[in-house]
Amino acid sequence: MATGAMNPVKALSDATLRPYWLDDPSRPEALPALVGDEYCDLLVVGGGYTGLWTALNAKERDPGRDVVLIEGQESGWAASGRNGGFCAASLTHGWANGRARWPAELTALEELGHRNLDGLEAALARHGIDCDFERTGEIDVATAPHQVHELKEAAEEAETLGVRGHVFLDRDAVRAEVDSPTFLAGLWNRRGVAMLHPARLAWGLKRACLALSVRIYEHTPGTGLSSRSAGVAVRTPYGRVFARHAALGTNAFPSLVKRLRPYIAPVYDYALMTEPLTPEQLASVGWRRRQGLSDSANHFHYFRLTADRRILWGGYDIVYRYGGGVRAEYDHHPATYRRLAGHFFRCFPQLEGVRFSHTWGGAIDTCSRFSAFFGTAHRGRVAYALGFTGLGVGATRFGADVMLDLLSGERTERTELEMVRSKPLPFPPEPVRSVGIGITQWAMTRADANGGRRNLWLKAMDKAGLGFDS
Repeated sequence: MATGAMNPVKALSDATLRPYWLDDPSRPEALPALVGDEYCDLLVVGGGYTGLWTALNAKERDPGRDVVLIEGQESGWAASGRNGGFCAASLTHGWANGRARWPAELTALEELGHRNLDGLEAALARHGIDCDFERTGEIDVATAPHQVHELKEAAEEAETLGVRGHVFLDRDAVRAEVDSPTFLAGLWNRRGVAMLHPARLAWGLKRACLALSVRIYEHTPGTGLSSRSAGVAVRTPYGRVFARHAALGTNAFPSLVKRLRPYIAPVYDYALMTEPLTPEQLASVGWRRRQGLSDSANHFHYFRLTADRRILWGGYDIVYRYGGGVRAEYDHHPATYRRLAGHFFRCFPQLEGVRFSHTWGGAIDTCSRFSAFFGTAHRGRVAYALGFTGLGVGATRFGADVMLDLLSGERTERTELEMVRSKPLPFPPEPVRSVGIGITQWAMTRADANGGRRNLWLKAMDKAGLGFDS
């Protein structure tokens, strides 16, 4: 596909095949691997947001608690360092999903989510974490006529339900914010989303943990988990960790609690990053308030500005690999990069000539209810938080607090939530899983092309409480 005289694929010719966020001279050096045995009060497995927030919050709750964190590669290298940097207050992948699943708790979940985002912002200030945090909000944009009606209904329903800060924008109003000929309307969540540099958030959390005497071992994957009389033990390639309690933040990777593995389907998401825009190029788009954006299709794009005036453009394709493996060779998908480049210039034809500097992808820990689930194992000595489904930048901090509550045995407003006490439906085994996901993908594409009308398959999936999203 070409736009004007330019083939969009040519804009990819010089792109670096690595996440833009991780291609940063401020990236910290890796810490040594664990060799031998370690003993602690709390072992955290996983050096992404979930694990780092758990270690940090554990030390803030009890500075005397002895905490060890192990990470299979380097802290923040996976989903936490390569996401879009959308930090949302929502704990439920949007209030519509929360209303559909936990209507009686929606008010409490919204309040807890906003308190969590406020607490995250306060923690950044308290620990001096500079990650380009900007509370800009996010606009969902309509790019098809039926989506305009859906956004109007969503704005009215948000007002009825008392969900604050949502403003409907007609065609002229949304294009006054961000100018694209494809935008027909928008719904601006003005208070519930911030933009940030995801890798610097992870690195800042790592530094904060070290400052509070958390012992972090990198290049130290957990290879096995077992109970002991006084707690649990986790095997690593060169040693073991013995702990009273353990918290698992393993994202899309196979859980050390094997019965949890059917609840997660790793799906792959991909993104492009442009070179920095000139002042004239940025002026042609507008975007003065720097909101995050996403469109309203089932196969949707998400896009935002960076601090140095680049545009991140991601989403649309949701790639599942047979068997649900998480492998490095899946991190790049040229067919998706080509498709995304074409879509970018269709959205912003005034930016013809802009090139892409970075392309990348990675796994998301999707579950069937699109939002995290929690629980314990090994007689309450192990806690887990999984299934954030691409909305974990903010929600992982809440998940960390849930895990700490569960390990302490406390009854809190978090642990009393039905959202926390319930589980999603597991995905079926292969080959049924792949067939089901393939049919769902096809049905979602058909719905986007047919005015949003959901066929019998999607309606049946909705009724069963199963879904597939990124």
